[in-house]
Amino acid sequence: MAKTFAGKKSTSNRVSSGRTPVRKSTSTALRKPQAASRQPASVSRKPGAGSRKPSKYVYFFGHGKADGDRTMKDLLGGKGSGLAEMTNAGLPVPPGFTISTEACTLYYEQRRKTPEIVDAEMVENLRKLEKATGVRLGDAKNPLLVSVRSGAKFSMPGMMDTILNLGMNDQTVDGIKARTGNGRFAWDSYRRFIQMYGNVVLEIPKDAFEHEFEAVKKSAGAKVDTDLAEENLVDVVKRYKRVVRERSGKDFPQDPLTHLRGARDAVFRSWNNARAIEYRRIYDIPDSIGTAVNVQAMVFGNMGDRSATGVGFTRNPATGENTFYGEFLVNAQGEDVVSGVRTPQPISELEQVLPQAYQELRTITKRLEKHYKDVQDFEFTIQDDRLYMLQTRNGKRTGYAAVIIATDLVAEKLITPKEAVLQVDPESVSQLLAPVFEPKAWKALPVTTKGLPASPGAASGQAVFTADEAVEWTRQGKKVVLVRKETVPDDIHGMFVAQGVLTATGGMTSHAAVVGRQMGKPSVVGAGALEISESAKTCRVSGQTIKEGDFVSFDGLTGEVKIGQMATKPSEILQVISGEMKPKDSNLYQRFEKLLAWADQYRRLGIRANADQPDQAETAYAFGARGIGLCRTEHMFFGEGRIPIVQRMILADNEKDRRAALDELLPLQRDDFYGVFKAMHGEAVTIRTIDPPLHEFLPKREELMVEIARMEEQGKQAKALEEKQTLLRRVEQLHEFNPMLGHRGVRLGITYPEITEMQTRAIIEAACRLAKEGIKCVPEIMIPLVGHVKELRDQKLIVDRVAADVMKEQGTKIKYLVGTMIEIPRGALTADEIAAEAQFFSFGTNDLTQLTFGFSRDDIGKFLGAYQDKKILDKDPFATIDTVGVGQLVDIAVKKGRAARADLKLGICGEHGGDAASVHFFHKVGLDYVSCSPYRVPVARLAAAQAALQVRVGD
Repeated sequence: MAKTFAGKKSTSNRVSSGRTPVRKSTSTALRKPQAASRQPASVSRKPGAGSRKPSKYVYFFGHGKADGDRTMKDLLGGKGSGLAEMTNAGLPVPPGFTISTEACTLYYEQRRKTPEIVDAEMVENLRKLEKATGVRLGDAKNPLLVSVRSGAKFSMPGMMDTILNLGMNDQTVDGIKARTGNGRFAWDSYRRFIQMYGNVVLEIPKDAFEHEFEAVKKSAGAKVDTDLAEENLVDVVKRYKRVVRERSGKDFPQDPLTHLRGARDAVFRSWNNARAIEYRRIYDIPDSIGTAVNVQAMVFGNMGDRSATGVGFTRNPATGENTFYGEFLVNAQGEDVVSGVRTPQPISELEQVLPQAYQELRTITKRLEKHYKDVQDFEFTIQDDRLYMLQTRNGKRTGYAAVIIATDLVAEKLITPKEAVLQVDPESVSQLLAPVFEPKAWKALPVTTKGLPASPGAASGQAVFTADEAVEWTRQGKKVVLVRKETVPDDIHGMFVAQGVLTATGGMTSHAAVVGRQMGKPSVVGAGALEISESAKTCRVSGQTIKEGDFVSFDGLTGEVKIGQMATKPSEILQVISGEMKPKDSNLYQRFEKLLAWADQYRRLGIRANADQPDQAETAYAFGARGIGLCRTEHMFFGEGRIPIVQRMILADNEKDRRAALDELLPLQRDDFYGVFKAMHGEAVTIRTIDPPLHEFLPKREELMVEIARMEEQGKQAKALEEKQTLLRRVEQLHEFNPMLGHRGVRLGITYPEITEMQTRAIIEAACRLAKEGIKCVPEIMIPLVGHVKELRDQKLIVDRVAADVMKEQGTKIKYLVGTMIEIPRGALTADEIAAEAQFFSFGTNDLTQLTFGFSRDDIGKFLGAYQDKKILDKDPFATIDTVGVGQLVDIAVKKGRAARADLKLGICGEHGGDAASVHFFHKVGLDYVSCSPYRVPVARLAAAQAALQVRVGD
């Protein structure tokens, strides 16, 4: 493994007895979830997996050799596999061991108790670690100190718990002081340990410790932590121990092995804390995978001015620029960098502060990027000028950066186009379509302050100062900007709904920055001029006061913050799509299109769009859609001047009057279809005949009743009143108790065949007109809501008859198809019968999901949260396809349909067509295409390519 890295192999990972290795915290915090009302999710394996007994639960790494490697993320988690890989490569990694995710599974299976076999292996590996470092846990004169950190397969920055400096107690603190000659360092390490252990293991609120710490700082006149002297820190430790005794009823424990067991179990327990559960929900991470626990010898960045700690990226994760990117703090531990409490220094300044360590870091990180063939997010500590690598993993990045980095890496010949396609999260490309500020208007508004541009994008909204308020205001339909002194992992729910995040402290690798980039949320951090009072819900800056509800705007690409509401304009990509900007003038668009062109080379699925108007079709085509999978004819009825005609058709009480109104609609529909066909440049267009109940085109019953009562009171003209009363009677006739299952779709066509006749004529006449202009067009006429083959047969006879008449009249022959939407379970179960009449199926997964679950798509929001909290449902089935139930019906219909008609064309036109995870399922079951919103076409193109390359979303 070491040979894959260029460069000299480290001679040893052993730390001399004069230096006790400690590691810095990796906790890059995130945001917060629903509070304690959320039920903990149990960790469980697939059936049978729980009973399997692995031969090993704990994996050691050290002295240039590890029991694991980068391929073992399932077992060791991302952090553990990265530590193993770096160790095998001979990099300077402090030794340690990883307790596997299988052990986490057992912990939950045994009712939150770690089995003896796991505990015994842990102790055995602890002895190995003591031998590797030459120091012992709990030794009063020469103690081993370790960090205990989480590490799931998928990075969940800040969501789980970390404990540093484990091994400190009343005896070892004196031993550390004597051995290092640095009493301040020893007591600083001890106070940090008590606070972390007290909070994470003993579950004492952080504020209880922070209150005491701030009191000591105030009495000592210290502005920052590093101003405190040794005697101040001794006082802090005494105060912390008193907090523990008062809050827990017991003295702070002194046995380091007890500490280790408590920390290990607390990390396992943190897999199911509220913020971790919420994070997994947002990012569709399975609850069943669990977390590993990494125990590693500490190395100290807080030993003085020749020590430091930092985090960084091999490229800019916000913009994708190929620059060394990160931050560090001298005389600090890792938690100080990522928590945002102190604003760190740019990593470029490390070259002046600790030049030798900086050069070694640059060499190592370049090798890591070359080895992993991707941007690396790394953590390091420098102890007395000596560099230690504490983590490497593929870096999270914005969608903007993802496209820049992927195309750059191909240009640098580090990866192939296929690897570039696999490297970009399909969902992230939608970030490139987010709006930006209108330049002139933005320039006209004065700059209030400036911070660090952590995540690009335009954010404008009303200021709120807590995550809970952000959620509540958003529920009320307001757009908010979350303004915080610093964000913490518990803010995750507020960050998720906010337009953007603005903090007073923190750096480019702080919690707010990391989360903002991952979510694609505009973020500005470290705006030090902001004086935020979260209790008063105000912020003072430049002599002005921002109150809760005041509008704030900022640019996450420049860091500029302004007071006021700001209008936005389309993104650069959309400006090219709309023709406002030429492709050659946009480097971003050229890269965007290059990446998607590579994706097109690998995907099997066709990509269509759902579009009802010519302008929508043109946008979809520009985004790469090659066909329309759903054109909803009823949406055309809402065009200017059309509703009165539609209402006359509905109010007609005889066929003659109904046909007269339909004759007025015919040329309007024909022109609509002509425009859509033309915008698709000859690609297939699937047109759904009228679907919704007729009452949707009429005024609401209650509104009519009020209007009639008012007219009667005001003595309005009798004729006008009579017209309204007639309309009300018809509305009442059409009233249905359950419209979704009522008189709609194919049932309308059967009841009023003249509607199907008019729509068929409009479609075929438009296609014939194009044929005469030399433009090929193959309309696909889709009959909705079919559950019985005889329904489709009835409508198909009408379509074929009218099409034959029109082609004869026009003297032109065109090809057309007749098919149906499979959106009723009976339709899926009898797909073989229906395929005898249908030339294509398009799965309407919105209604199919409603009818399979018995859920209303409009009302599911009232109980979906409770279902997800109780783990009845993992995901919203209207957002991501339910593969077990709804998916099974799709699979049955595909197999039965193709068995009856080998050339049956199969697609999907529900909202699921633009969901990356659902696209993988549709590829697997053998559909021919997916159709989605025009603005989801790029996501679908990339997801379809990854599906063809057999890569699961999230891997």
